[in-house]
Amino acid sequence: MAAATSSIAPSLSCPSPKTLRSSKASTFAFPNIGFLSSSSRSLRSLTATVAGNGTGSSLSARMVASSAVRAPMSLDFETSVFKKEKVSLAGHEEYIVRGGRDLFKHLPDAFKGIKQIGVIGWGSQGPAQAQNLRDSLVEAKSDIVVKIGLRKGSRSFEEARAVGFTEESGTLGDIWETISGSDLVLLLISDAAQADNYEKIFSHMKPNSILGLSHGFLLGHLQSMGLDFPKNISVVAVCPKGMGPSVRRLYVQGKEINGAGINASFAVHQDVDGRAADVALGWSVALGSPFTFATTLEQEYKSDIFGERGILLGAVHGIVESLFRRYTENGMSEDLAYKNTVECITGNISRTISTQGMLAVYNSLSEEGKKDFETAYSASFYPCMEILYECYEDVAAGSEIRSVVLAGRRFYDKEGLPAFPMGKIDQTRMWKVGERVRKSRPAGDLGPLYPFTAGVYVALMMAQIEILRKKGHSYSEIINESVIESVDSLNPFMHARGVSFMVDNCSTTARLGSRKWAPRFDYNLTQQALVAVDNGAPINKDLISNFFADPVHGAIQVCAELRPTVDISVPQDADFVRPELRQSN
Repeated sequence: MAAATSSIAPSLSCPSPKTLRSSKASTFAFPNIGFLSSSSRSLRSLTATVAGNGTGSSLSARMVASSAVRAPMSLDFETSVFKKEKVSLAGHEEYIVRGGRDLFKHLPDAFKGIKQIGVIGWGSQGPAQAQNLRDSLVEAKSDIVVKIGLRKGSRSFEEARAVGFTEESGTLGDIWETISGSDLVLLLISDAAQADNYEKIFSHMKPNSILGLSHGFLLGHLQSMGLDFPKNISVVAVCPKGMGPSVRRLYVQGKEINGAGINASFAVHQDVDGRAADVALGWSVALGSPFTFATTLEQEYKSDIFGERGILLGAVHGIVESLFRRYTENGMSEDLAYKNTVECITGNISRTISTQGMLAVYNSLSEEGKKDFETAYSASFYPCMEILYECYEDVAAGSEIRSVVLAGRRFYDKEGLPAFPMGKIDQTRMWKVGERVRKSRPAGDLGPLYPFTAGVYVALMMAQIEILRKKGHSYSEIINESVIESVDSLNPFMHARGVSFMVDNCSTTARLGSRKWAPRFDYNLTQQALVAVDNGAPINKDLISNFFADPVHGAIQVCAELRPTVDISVPQDADFVRPELRQSN
């Protein structure tokens, strides 16, 4: 598609979301967290060396560790339809709205004034959100129409028809016709496509309609050009903390277990008539979100794009490549090396963190295993943090957003140069071993708990948490982007189909980010962390003690209390390939 970014006039900047208090707020009490004392100490200002060995990352470590933690912004909100609850996460008060199918009866009130919801796009999120919304509104006995909008000639029309959306029923049609006729437009096309088509999209929206986003990427793109959204529409976001197939899979499971689903954040960027917060919360409840927490559109895109390049995908890809190579070079069989890297992270470690927290991973190890964990954690924390720090600042500066937009344009022939779509990464030795391992894996097998791999992975998770904390993100956002989305959504899919499958089949922005940043994590671990281990660098006891005392463990436990009592079910033979990729293949 041709770029369309040069002629739109800058609009007036929109006021930030109102910080209002509601009389419907209630306090949710949580049990005492046994593994944290009431006077947990704050993180020490850590030294500049990596595990005391002076190898690399020293400048990054010193800069990150010495700066003060930025206090999270106030994210209170007002709702006249749903009941919000106050939670305390690591000493910070936040507000959430619980989900559940028993709340579907409130959807007509939340969506008051909306006759048609247009779902634009049929990629990762489109199919899941459209079906969940439709099914929830039917259960609520609402006559609101959910209509899919696709570009003419798209082969995704067949996919939409296969799940019940049709032209004859008025629930499937042309993208521009759907936008023009919708009161709530859920823009779920790829980030790069949004960047290239936003002018035409805005021009087709009705005055006082609502633009719904599931990612803040478009705001970041507009900001990079000094622009904002048109001032005659409301702009909200509901951002599920998992890919589309997870959103649909857990919603279906939720028909049997009330509240099963994927958590979501919501944001009100612009509200022209006072309806925006209730509409956004209704959207989230209709998707099946167990709980919805507040953020801003800017904080969302920074944490989300960063997270995709970090522990959600890019960093996991990088560390398993590095560790598989190390284990096999040191004499471990290929099958065992794969089990002790990928299977260990996506299975055993993820399930343990999901249900019991990070400390439970360490506590389940033998005394010798704990030493291996500490060695790996100590050596890996700062090399991981160095890359994460750089990545966050590239996202915040707009560099990653610009990179995604330009990459999307290189997918097509232009300027006499050939097209360069993303190639697949699943043909190398490690991923072929993975195919063999999964074929022979017993049903329900979560793989081993290998202490060294656990130490590296948990160090990565804690380093990402620390970066987001220092950058002022709320604990809800930190935990969902760094822990819950990883262990409850993405990793189970990777366990079923492999890391390479996920890198080849998730959103375009995430796939691009993983390919760009995974080699950086691989390099830093190989050149710094593993060299430190081989050189016998002493364990950094401050890092280990700070890990044990970090208040994030208590915050994760609070979030676990809100978790549905169901794990996502991912059949190994399920087809989770995105429609456009299935067609191109």
